[in-house]
Amino acid sequence: MSDRSVWLKADDEVGDWETRKRRITAGLEAGVDWVLVDAADVAKVRELGRVNVAAFSGDDVHVMDAEGEEQAEADANVVGKHGEGDGTIDLPDDFSGSADLTTLRRSDGRADGSYVKIRSPDYESFAEAAAQDADYTIVVGEDWKIIPLENLIARIGEETDLVAGVQTAEEARTAFETLEQGADGVLLDTDDPDTIRQVVSIRDESERETLSLTYATVTAVEETGSADRVCVDTGTMMDDDEGMLVGSMSRGMFFVHAETADSPYVASRPFRVNAGAVHAYVRTPDGGTKYLAELKSGDLVQVVDTRGNTREAIVGRSKIERRPMFRVEAEVETDAGVDRIETLLQNAETIKVATSEGRKAVTDLEVGDEVAIYYEDTARHFGEAVEESIIEK
Repeated sequence: MSDRSVWLKADDEVGDWETRKRRITAGLEAGVDWVLVDAADVAKVRELGRVNVAAFSGDDVHVMDAEGEEQAEADANVVGKHGEGDGTIDLPDDFSGSADLTTLRRSDGRADGSYVKIRSPDYESFAEAAAQDADYTIVVGEDWKIIPLENLIARIGEETDLVAGVQTAEEARTAFETLEQGADGVLLDTDDPDTIRQVVSIRDESERETLSLTYATVTAVEETGSADRVCVDTGTMMDDDEGMLVGSMSRGMFFVHAETADSPYVASRPFRVNAGAVHAYVRTPDGGTKYLAELKSGDLVQVVDTRGNTREAIVGRSKIERRPMFRVEAEVETDAGVDRIETLLQNAETIKVATSEGRKAVTDLEVGDEVAIYYEDTARHFGEAVEESIIEK
């Protein structure tokens, strides 16, 4: 399945161009993935901002405007409006004679997606047939009522990106959670900017993994001299219970808090995690890892809270400076016995780790303290989990 996506309906059924423009602008500001418009509006959408544009197509997707110039091409062309998909043309008894499906099966790019209003069980079957050839199958209920999403998810599977029509944030949440697998995307029909933002937020939540954090017992806290340490400055304001997972061993990563707390010496920097030495791993949103030394502006890192909830953040800059360090060593109970993990953290009271008793400055950390970690007994090669034996010490 592809990443979840939010589509915004903005064709002529929405209203005049000014109405559509306001809706599209709200969608761009909220972070929608796709805008679905009529073919004549593709160029106008391109002028408003960068977003994937899908267009309802007619008999020929290469439409000419009134002055005889070829219109801008969409990123995806969708068949079904004013056709069999929305009921304008009756469904044929034999789908092999369907004009919509014939267009989908062409190899000249006339259609990448199908739009189907589920008016009856026959239209469910039609959507299933369209999914065999469509990259995107958009299904909406008659009068935007509830659609039989469970049936479609179970029958269509991963043959296509299934996009469900919704009008509210709650409907979007249901679509993303149906049968645990959920729809691949939602087609949102609303002018309300708050609803658009809420649906985008629900999309983000649906893609986040939840990690099972555990505790490891500190066995050593030693001054080790100076090393090149990395402050990861993100484009995100983190909360008091958030930070990043870092460590010298990819299998066992320590929870290091963001600098959200004020100190007598420096102001809080809630966008920053002082993550440790350049050699250490940091966890990324795709479940992989990167070396701290690799991070640069524009990269994505995973932000995690003390309950294991995650989200992604964009790196704004990576600051590497020579600083005195601690080596923190801890032991964790695993199915295979006790395992030792460690990391290097700067010797400064502003660096705090999560413990069983709450956040604690690394300068106050003692042998016997229980620190929060994420442990997975998996080796990594170039940041990807691999099934092989790797010794790290």
